[in-house]
Amino acid sequence: MPGNIIKPEPLPGKQQEYMKLIAEIMEIRKRGEAPLAYIRTYGCQQNVADSEKIKGMLALSGFGFTDNPDDADFILFNTCAVREHAEDRVFGNVGALKNLKRRHPQILIALCGCMMEQKHVADRIYNSFPFVGLVFGTHSLHHFPELLYTSLVNGGRVFERGNDDKKIYEGFPVRRDGSFKGWLPIMYGCNNFCTYCIVPYVRGRERSREKDVIVAEARQMISDGFKDITLLGQNVNSYGKTLQTPVSFAELIEEIDGIDGDYWLRFMTSHPKDCSKELIDTIARGRHISKHLHLPFQSGSDRILKAMNRHYDRKRYLDIISYAKENIEGLSLTSDIIVGFPGETYEDFKQTLSLIREVEFTSLFTFIFSPRKGTPAEKLDDPIPAEEKSKWFQELLDVQEEIAAKRCSAMVGQTERVLIEGVKPKTGELNARTSGNIIVELDGSPELTGTFQNVKITKARNWILKGELI
Repeated sequence: MPGNIIKPEPLPGKQQEYMKLIAEIMEIRKRGEAPLAYIRTYGCQQNVADSEKIKGMLALSGFGFTDNPDDADFILFNTCAVREHAEDRVFGNVGALKNLKRRHPQILIALCGCMMEQKHVADRIYNSFPFVGLVFGTHSLHHFPELLYTSLVNGGRVFERGNDDKKIYEGFPVRRDGSFKGWLPIMYGCNNFCTYCIVPYVRGRERSREKDVIVAEARQMISDGFKDITLLGQNVNSYGKTLQTPVSFAELIEEIDGIDGDYWLRFMTSHPKDCSKELIDTIARGRHISKHLHLPFQSGSDRILKAMNRHYDRKRYLDIISYAKENIEGLSLTSDIIVGFPGETYEDFKQTLSLIREVEFTSLFTFIFSPRKGTPAEKLDDPIPAEEKSKWFQELLDVQEEIAAKRCSAMVGQTERVLIEGVKPKTGELNARTSGNIIVELDGSPELTGTFQNVKITKARNWILKGELI
């Protein structure tokens, strides 16, 4: 039996009572006909999924929702700590709420998420933003109603972080943002401790949800009409290791894939060190599993990969890619890259470029190294100037643009099944996406949103395709 067994816990029943009490309070405190909440989410899809739980609890607490903070009785920013730019945006946008709080003192302003699990950030919020009344971290989501009630009743500031009880809570009400694209968390936390990454420190160690609970939620989403379901985890390939009866990620997605319906099943993020042939074979024979593999490699240099604590090397990564290409027909590959990791030389960077040319990714998510306080990489010597890193970054973008243009041009004339995701505001064109996660723009009725359609690809434009309905 593996260690670190996680027993799922129901959402504490007293939270239901707090939601009822909040509804009574807000009926008195509301500024308009009904109490309204404004929720702004930064960062990854896991944050989006957390915000959907918060919205579910707020809805049961009597709140409606608004896209305008000026109309809100409750304002919440769900924050991201992965990159410095995201943190700076949060501080700037929170500061802009000062005048709103002055005009409407009864508004409650709150911050949650990964940034709030960092002591230096929470201290800064406490000292520099006195109009923020509620702050809580990622480990306090299961008793958010209690925290909100305490803040409303006591009128004082409520700050809670570092509350990791290493449990998984089930039974959250969820108010999903979409009606045909949805997020389904399968696990939380991370055990990898890449030297540049803050996630294990703010989201805790890996813990997996029970397979039957996940499958039941997927079945309900499919029954509710969801066409594009993405399974979420910091490293989905590690799924199941903390369960009393271990289950592999491949076994999980195979069981979900067996559910009847018309839908696509995706997942993110996948770590190369745990990406198995079993998983690739499962994708290859899947009925609903997207033929898209997002497999971050971060650097093409073995020396830098070791410094990053990634637990694989270039050869291991390329072996996985080779096996996937051989076995998954029509495979689309995407990845993440960090440019300018401390100690990286131009020779190291050129190995990244050569890997990109060898693999020929559909698209890349590229970042210049951003030091995170509290991570080992923050303390590493970093002699390369920012200007030089920017030049490397542009060189990488130029190489990938050339590859993407070639790949997209090869798709002209083909017929693709796409999911219509919406209407582009400026042009009125439909925005669609292939199973391989490639964007297609086309003319058509907005009523097609949320449906699968067959489209003939007529034109390629680097990362975006143009098409026409068949």
